[in-house]
Amino acid sequence: MSEQLSFDLPAKPALGRDDFFVAPSNAMAVALIDPAFAWPSGKLVLTGPKGSGKTHLAHVWAKESGARVVPARALTEADVPDLASGPVAIEDVPAIAEDARAQKALFHLHNMVLTHGHRLMLTGRPAPNLWGLGLADLQSRVQAATHAALEAPDDALLAVVLAKLFNDRQITPKPDVIPYLVGRMDRSFAAAAAVVDQLDRLALAEQRTLSRALAIRMMSSDQEG
Repeated sequence: MSEQLSFDLPAKPALGRDDFFVAPSNAMAVALIDPAFAWPSGKLVLTGPKGSGKTHLAHVWAKESGARVVPARALTEADVPDLASGPVAIEDVPAIAEDARAQKALFHLHNMVLTHGHRLMLTGRPAPNLWGLGLADLQSRVQAATHAALEAPDDALLAVVLAKLFNDRQITPKPDVIPYLVGRMDRSFAAAAAVVDQLDRLALAEQRTLSRALAIRMMSSDQEG
């Protein structure tokens, strides 16, 4: 039987609602992004570790509500009037904790969006009170928002995350690979992304099918290192 060929193609994340697996660790966040759900403050803060699905949910919400998604680092004062004309999601807000200009722009955007009756989503890894924004008025407004936290994955969610990450890379591992990985890897989204990347590179380098044997060898090598 011929080996499965691997190609070093860029991963294309699937960001539709049907691509997101609902689990106890993220159920509240999924419920809150439903366009029919009225956020009490008109704004929602979505937090969670890297790879937990913040960007995925932001794009699902944006598609269903007609919002735009903008990285916090890219936000400028000049953007504010246009962005404030509709709902908007600002990603990775803690990244501008040391950027006074970006914080000022976000503060004005926050006020204009809500004044116009639109909704604002903000995302970041830690809880809102740990964002450390130097602009006190902005920090207080962030902490006043409705907050949904994406928690660490359980076994079922971790298995689905692995499957999605492989699928994003157009890889179909042998059926016993994911159960093996779930039972032995660190319990985090970041670890899942790292494991998939390592296995993809190893399979590509050796032009081999992504099998349990390959996974065992990679995991054993990591533990020895």
